[in-house]
Amino acid sequence: MGVLHTFVTADGGKAGVITHRSGHSDLITFADEEDGSDASKVSLRLSEDEAHTLAELLGGTRITEGLDKLDQIPGLSIDWFTVDYDDHIAGQQLGNLASHGVVGLTVVAVVRGESANPAPADDFKVFPGDTLVVAGSPEKVNKAFNFYRTGELTLAARMPVDAPPGT
Repeated sequence: MGVLHTFVTADGGKAGVITHRSGHSDLITFADEEDGSDASKVSLRLSEDEAHTLAELLGGTRITEGLDKLDQIPGLSIDWFTVDYDDHIAGQQLGNLASHGVVGLTVVAVVRGESANPAPADDFKVFPGDTLVVAGSPEKVNKAFNFYRTGELTLAARMPVDAPPGT
């Protein structure tokens, strides 16, 4: 018992994936109903890990390309911060950086192990090994990373981070 998702390729081939409640997936190809030939039918049973691996192989570059395109938007930086044991944020709640003067920065997700916690609340507790996915201007991302490491919001002598360019 499972859910079938199918598609037709540009050259007329038919393929599908049956996702079972057990976590297993079946990758299948099949012929037209009128054809009825078993010669062109293929079914491959995949474990959950194998299905994830196949998905990464087939779609991982699309995701990476999509993030690369976002990262090429002027003024936008998307970066990852992996929390170490000696980082200030380790064992702390994520908190609200806007209350500390860092406005216009978003923690998109916290990745813990193999699961993502999208749009985490301010009270989300961060642990060593977590990866914070952050989006904002490059200056604000740097300021946030400095805070996550040290607990300090100030950076080395530079232009004020929250001032518009040219001021």
